[in-house]
Amino acid sequence: MNNQFLNQKTPNEIAKSLADKIKEHRKNLKISQEVLAQKSGVSLGSIKRFETKYEIALQSFIKIAIALNLDSDIENLFTTKTYTSIDEVING
Repeated sequence: MNNQFLNQKTPNEIAKSLADKIKEHRKNLKISQEVLAQKSGVSLGSIKRFETKYEIALQSFIKIAIALNLDSDIENLFTTKTYTSIDEVING
């Protein structure tokens, strides 16, 4: 077996991580699930399912991100960082 896959997360682990981050952000903003449902236009049931079972439609996920002002984070998911010097590469 190829060792590069041993440390790879499963889709469910990644979904859980995303749901946990969204939930934490929502709570830090002191927004209830009900208020998030109203702000995002996503049903309360979908928000509850996302936070507990990590299941959500992509469009609903994006609506939630927009409601929590996280849409720029979503847009930047797959952007490649460009470096102008070797120091930037080393120091991140």
